Amino acid sequence: MNLPPPEGASYAAGRPRPGSASSPGSGSPAGGAPRPVTAPGRQLGDGGPLLVVDDLAVDYRLRRGRLAAVRGVSLSVAAGETVAVVGESGSGKSTTAHAVLGLLPEAARIGGGRITFDGRELTGLGERRRRALRGRDIALVPQDPGTALNPVWRVGRQVAEALTVHGLADRRSAPAAALRLLADAGVPDPERRAHQYPHELSGGLRQRVLIAIAIAARPRLIVADEPTSALDVIVQRQILDHFGELTRASGAGVLLITHDLGVAAERADRIVVMAHGEVVEEGPAETVVSAPTHPYTRQLIAAAPSFATSRRPVAVRDRTPAPDGAKRADTPVAARAVELVKDFRLPRTAEALRAVDGVSFDVPRGETYALVGESGSGKSTVARLLLRLAEPTAGRVHIGGADVTDLHGRALRPLRRRAQLVYQNPYESLNPRMTVARIVQDPLAAHGVGTRRERAARAAELVDLVALPAAVLGRRPAELSGGQRQRVAIARALALGPDLLVCDEPVSALDVSVQAQILDLLADLQQRLGLSYLFISHDLAVVRQIAHHVGVMLRGRLVESGPADEVLGCPSHPYTQALLAAVPGAPAGSARS
Repeated sequence: MNLPPPEGASYAAGRPRPGSASSPGSGSPAGGAPRPVTAPGRQLGDGGPLLVVDDLAVDYRLRRGRLAAVRGVSLSVAAGETVAVVGESGSGKSTTAHAVLGLLPEAARIGGGRITFDGRELTGLGERRRRALRGRDIALVPQDPGTALNPVWRVGRQVAEALTVHGLADRRSAPAAALRLLADAGVPDPERRAHQYPHELSGGLRQRVLIAIAIAARPRLIVADEPTSALDVIVQRQILDHFGELTRASGAGVLLITHDLGVAAERADRIVVMAHGEVVEEGPAETVVSAPTHPYTRQLIAAAPSFATSRRPVAVRDRTPAPDGAKRADTPVAARAVELVKDFRLPRTAEALRAVDGVSFDVPRGETYALVGESGSGKSTVARLLLRLAEPTAGRVHIGGADVTDLHGRALRPLRRRAQLVYQNPYESLNPRMTVARIVQDPLAAHGVGTRRERAARAAELVDLVALPAAVLGRRPAELSGGQRQRVAIARALALGPDLLVCDEPVSALDVSVQAQILDLLADLQQRLGLSYLFISHDLAVVRQIAHHVGVMLRGRLVESGPADEVLGCPSHPYTQALLAAVPGAPAGSARS
């Protein structure tokens, strides 16, 4: 189930949209002097819980009645404590968080229960009083910095506004205070970054800006809603480490919303597990992870890549991989990259950015070669070069033994039938106006394959192949779950009978249990159809489960490559070691075998 986003959630909590009236409490407080930005976090006087959610019920008004999204949820957060709420999409965890913040959409209604903060009832509180609390006492670190930050305001101005809105600084002192907050949030060179727009920053830096906004008023409670789900493991660890230091120093309580049990186990004092709108298990993090009592919790742990043991797929041919860098004549190759280089010209300059620098590797037929690395490492650009969706500056591309580097236009059509792409986000890669039947048939129609009746039969066959019921053929993407949508995307990619699938982060947008299902499906299809995969990912825990061979990219270069057991079990390059150590749940500074 995909719940509607909370109203106003496209900008950071506690701030009005540009052009709107300032919230109550704007300007200096009574007495004229602004409250110091560096004031320590305030503690509870009676030692009781900071936040108490008691028997909360929330439902959504739909065209055909109401949907119960949260049913009888109870939890608490003490000052200085981190409580993680985990569960899949539709479990009700984000709805619970939005109810605490008073950011439920108009279609939602609190149908029962109570929410108290520092002993103060919030459930029936008016918006004006809610707004005074939000940002100042209860702050939000949202999931997607791409939508939470104003794209037309410079970063420094957005952090400064979080101070002026709550009367913590005036217009003259706010810019300097904003620089200190950016530095506190771990933003390097804050003077320069403050003058940049959000699109000029990396995902990790944008998330640090959101943390700076959240801590501006030194709130007593921070609600972190999937704050690092879109980030690479190294950046994720850096963000969470710094966030933990800040909250420990201030004594703030943290309500961490996540679908990643590895993150919850590593960062939380207690874990609350939700399923279908209800709390199914709760307890100390170590106990919940090591000795779960509820079947759903055990299912989540079994599906989480960071907890899973290696589930290496069976190769079509049982053979020992060639030594790293070696070329074996008896190893058929589905795709080969030879010294690939890609330069991008920078606007208004004569300079170029080298995104890919001399990358070479083979994708053995019937096996999986995984390219891993952080965002910006060049791995997705390599995938586009291999599919000839981008022109290489230098180097050669071979598909099925044929050099396709110099092919253009109609000459590339045979390549499109042999190599297909599975995109990252199934919520964006499928045409929302088409039925599943039409989506799956679309490549066949584009290449003039078969009659209308034959294409319909092929679509039904493919839907069955990816383990979807025939009934989905008449549905549109909005009527499907994320996992179902990705199965449709895989069926579409298989329509023309390709030998090679390039999977660009195909499970990063999915919950852990759905991730496991899609990875199992890919392994099964590989064994049944003899498919070859180039698998792009920043998540080594996922790669561990599907890859036969791994290449590690850093700043456009391939720094390590070889059999998966060797690269992931005994990495030789410091960067690979750092990637492995950053997997949630891994011991700091060590690679896990």
